[in-house]
Amino acid sequence: MDPLFWSSESNGFRLFTPESLAAIKKRIAEKKKQPKKVKGKNKDRGVEENKLTPQLDLKTCKTLPSLYGDIPPEFVGEPLEDLDPYYSDHKTFMVLNKERTIHRFTATPALCIFGPFNLVRKKAIKILTNS
Repeated sequence: MDPLFWSSESNGFRLFTPESLAAIKKRIAEKKKQPKKVKGKNKDRGVEENKLTPQLDLKTCKTLPSLYGDIPPEFVGEPLEDLDPYYSDHKTFMVLNKERTIHRFTATPALCIFGPFNLVRKKAIKILTNS
């Protein structure tokens, strides 16, 4: 379906959960296994791999484009799965504020103590993004 015709009900916003993090870790593990096989084949042929790059309209500190629809009020200031396919195999999540500004954070433990689902870290992120 063409993204220009998405309704606001199917906007694709999903909360970042432990299951999301597990799926990202699985994709990273698959990606680590895959290039070893692909690189050898492509080196012999001289073929260059198509590398995924971040979308310019979904950069950090930019406003979320209107084609993604309205942000449900319960998702404002909450960790969300990243909309950019480039970050599908990166341990990151995004947070949107009321002004639709994109903020990205790593899902690795902060200060080696606070994981991405820790209440203290969630409150700090909410304060940081909605100040």
